[in-house]
Amino acid sequence: MPALGSRGDTQPCAALALELAGRGHEVVLAAPARYAALAAPGVRFVPLSVDPATVLDGEEGRAWLDSGPLGFVRGLRTVVEPLAARLVAEVDAACAGADLVLAPALGAFGRHLSERHGMPYRILQFQPSEPTGEFPNPLVPLAGLGRLGNRASYALVERAGLLVLARLVNRLRAEVLGLGPLRGSPFAADRRERVPVLCGVSPLVVPRPRDWPGYVHLTGYWRLPGTGGTADLEDFLAAGPPPVFVGFGSMPCPERVAGEVVAGLRLAGLRGVVQGLPVAAGDDLLPVGEVAHDLVFPRMAAVVHHGGAGTTGTALTAGVPSVVCPFFSDQPFWGRRVAALGAGPPPLPIRRLDRRELAERLLAVPRHRERAARLGRRLAVENGVRTAADLIERH
Repeated sequence: MPALGSRGDTQPCAALALELAGRGHEVVLAAPARYAALAAPGVRFVPLSVDPATVLDGEEGRAWLDSGPLGFVRGLRTVVEPLAARLVAEVDAACAGADLVLAPALGAFGRHLSERHGMPYRILQFQPSEPTGEFPNPLVPLAGLGRLGNRASYALVERAGLLVLARLVNRLRAEVLGLGPLRGSPFAADRRERVPVLCGVSPLVVPRPRDWPGYVHLTGYWRLPGTGGTADLEDFLAAGPPPVFVGFGSMPCPERVAGEVVAGLRLAGLRGVVQGLPVAAGDDLLPVGEVAHDLVFPRMAAVVHHGGAGTTGTALTAGVPSVVCPFFSDQPFWGRRVAALGAGPPPLPIRRLDRRELAERLLAVPRHRERAARLGRRLAVENGVRTAADLIERH
């Protein structure tokens, strides 16, 4: 099972790996080396030397993200391709000899590995990416385009991705995997062949679209229980009312954000636990490193986050309101879902985050507590990993 992204992509895979290992399956989890601790006993962990979060947080990666559309395409050759060749080779070695590959939808990895080695595969999704008329592709930053437009948006996103990446993918197929060039869209081929899709999202958060085919499954979240805490955090929590948690995962934040966050918390009269931003500790502020979100979020008054799929699911399950500050990708989609569920105010895009906008949303949080708590209680009794593992064993 290759997990190719940030912690938000890796942790659900680790949860699914744990469930399958507990059922007696031999499971290999291939993920960036920094996430080795997420692999439970009984799961063989294969460290990948390429860590996308580290790449994006470096000087070259930041410049690439800020380079605009043409610079982004050029950066695929200079930033991505040298790393991608190594990543594909490492994943290929980890998956060789497997009876089944559970592969993320990213890059149609499962299809490439199946062509090379002949094993069947299942597609893992962390956002609902199967075409539907009920909402646009989560990567499209629009709330709705009408049923025909919504469905067309999936083909548009896939074709745009292939247009940008086809040469890179074909070079990797030839030079690393020894395969011929792609013939048509691998995503369309997966649908023609009805390759099972497991989407690790709760139907309480995104109701299952009525026009999805039967081989696409919305299983519920794949949650991995966290462990441990810190004495500093316990002391801070005991010293006053529940604080607000602020953290933007692996997103590279503009320098101004830390100051605006601190000022916004103080303007709203709230204490804060801040992760990953350069802030100074104080009576009303505690900077923290890695903490288990599933253990910490339920003790917060609210969670301010980037809207990553994993963080959003954890915050909703904790039953506390979210203030979503999306950067890009599927994050605006999750911000809209949180607001539509009544579990938080309208999203505040990171480019617009300032102290007054943040304080305004934090002061609105009490209006969302009841609905957030009600949804959290329902999510807490779901068992997405059990549902997903049942489906894997059934097919």
